[in-house]
Amino acid sequence: MLSLSHYLILGAILFATGVMGIFLNRKNLIVLLMAIELMLLAVNINFIAFSHYMGGDIHGQVFVFFILAVAAAESAIGLAIMVAMFRNLRTIHVDDLDNLKG
Repeated sequence: MLSLSHYLILGAILFATGVMGIFLNRKNLIVLLMAIELMLLAVNINFIAFSHYMGGDIHGQVFVFFILAVAAAESAIGLAIMVAMFRNLRTIHVDDLDNLKG
């Protein structure tokens, strides 16, 4: 039987992996987006675990739906910026983002 602490430890490991992905790789935009998504999914695991172990309270699950909607919008906007950047500069390095002016 898995307890609440197992889910919280899993969420903490996933969140720490996302933070390390951001700090270790600051050049590739795709890796940065994946690290942010990993951090959001770690928070979702914690919300679902608390929701389940607090007696079936659905507030955590409602927050997960909002987080998933924000994550989908963030991914769409990030990928659109990345496509525009690649079309203009032929690179997806984060250091070259200051060249996009409009």
